[in-house]
Amino acid sequence: MTSTKIVVVGSVDDGDFNFVFSKIAALHTKNNFTLAIVVGNLFGTSSQVQGDSLRLLLSGATSVPIPTYFGLASNQLPEQVIAHLQSTDDGSLCENLFYLGKRTTISTSEGVRIVGLGGVLDDDIAENVSKDKFAPFYKSSDARTLKGAINADVLVTAEWPENILRGSKIASSQETGHPSGRSQIAELCRALKPRYHFSISPSFFEREPFFHTPSEDEPDYRPLTRFISLASARNLSKQKWLYAFTLSKEKPVTLPSGTTACPFPAISAPKRSLDQGFSRYSSDTYRSDRPSKRARRPPPGPDECFFCLSNPDLASHLITSIGDEAYLTTAKGPLATKDTFDGLDFPGHMLIIPLAHTPSLFSISDIESRESCSKEMTKYRDALSNMVASKSSQRLGSVTWEVSRESGVHTHWQFLPFSAPLIRKGLVKTAFRVEAENLSYPAFKDKEAAVTDGDVFRLWLWVPLEMSSTAEDKAKGHLKCLVLPLSPSVRFDVQFGRRVLAKLLKLDDRTNWKDCAQVKAEEVLDVEAFKKAFEPFDFSSIDE
Repeated sequence: MTSTKIVVVGSVDDGDFNFVFSKIAALHTKNNFTLAIVVGNLFGTSSQVQGDSLRLLLSGATSVPIPTYFGLASNQLPEQVIAHLQSTDDGSLCENLFYLGKRTTISTSEGVRIVGLGGVLDDDIAENVSKDKFAPFYKSSDARTLKGAINADVLVTAEWPENILRGSKIASSQETGHPSGRSQIAELCRALKPRYHFSISPSFFEREPFFHTPSEDEPDYRPLTRFISLASARNLSKQKWLYAFTLSKEKPVTLPSGTTACPFPAISAPKRSLDQGFSRYSSDTYRSDRPSKRARRPPPGPDECFFCLSNPDLASHLITSIGDEAYLTTAKGPLATKDTFDGLDFPGHMLIIPLAHTPSLFSISDIESRESCSKEMTKYRDALSNMVASKSSQRLGSVTWEVSRESGVHTHWQFLPFSAPLIRKGLVKTAFRVEAENLSYPAFKDKEAAVTDGDVFRLWLWVPLEMSSTAEDKAKGHLKCLVLPLSPSVRFDVQFGRRVLAKLLKLDDRTNWKDCAQVKAEEVLDVEAFKKAFEPFDFSSIDE
């Protein structure tokens, strides 16, 4: 994408979406827009929803002229709309009309990266309501999670960021009152550095562009953000409710006249040593479970945990995909290299991490949330397995393992491609059993791959079916799960999984991840190569 024409619409508070679509169609005839975004409510309150108009829209009889994305503001979506969205997998309401969701990151077919946070803040809502994708509320954790999107071309929020007026001469010259902002959205905007940030308000407001602090990688480039807030459609005061612009991927050489510094104050994070950061990021650092003679500090919370997206020190450049319940990242100091496996031009050592800060999946108290998280992590594992099998002409299977302990910090699964013939011959299973016996660990047990309570080391071995006749059979493959129970008396080496696989791959010199540390530029190259290969298998990416 070099440039894309986009039209943005404010809140359709009266619910007359037909008027909005006709207006977009008229503008599209003259301007040839690529896509449209509705920032606020697309549907009015329940009393304003017109039955016939909604029925025609859902049946496909209403023409939506160009791909149009809508999210949440203050109004609950009509029941008919929710029911329709629940019956589809791609978020489409009808042809050319797509639901952004309450907490979303998408990339359109033109390469426009849109991040959306819908609804209004309510940290007191119940967890089941927070998980509801259609409720017009969000929690602080939703905003923190979206920081993991890393960057955005367009950020869409129903509420303003706190301090957005600071340093603005335009704001001081206007008499109209402005909405109060949210610190959560300010932090999100500061983290993503979007080119455009759209919101809604009673009156139109466009702030001067502001620049962000340059990064260490690009010390001469200052990312620029334009904040625009639109009034509602057909408002009585004739305030601007449509905004058209051309999005260019080219980085600005010079800052526009009137540009200000970023209005959001920087968040100071406690300093940590490099080793401490890496050890939090990779569970492969060896530690003994022997009691310390000194008092142990409490386990780190989400803002200190190196698996939580809310941590300002998170190595976000390693993240490759973010779902609703979990995310995917390349391992720091990977066991394999880009030359280890035929058919792959990246190491393939991946981490599947739940968004929830929890020592084990079983520790997630809400059963529905626990099952949903496990299901999505499994979906990532299956997608990775099918990807490496496809790239290697079915010669590669996969090994996935986890150390699940209630005394842990943030549980996760580690994934590594492996020779499918060697897995079929039982070599991997035997190697783990023998190593466990050598270390006087309990014996492995064959188990179903379900979430269980208790401390365990869990191992999944997957291979594609040898004589599969259909693509569906190939995708299913053959999965075997082994579990090694861990009692409190077991002094367990958390490098156990990596150590066994290093011996099998004859990579003994790479057993310790610290010996495999890469410079950031090398990590970025591996990430980009992986993302290119994984794109067709990434269920979290919506590509219209």
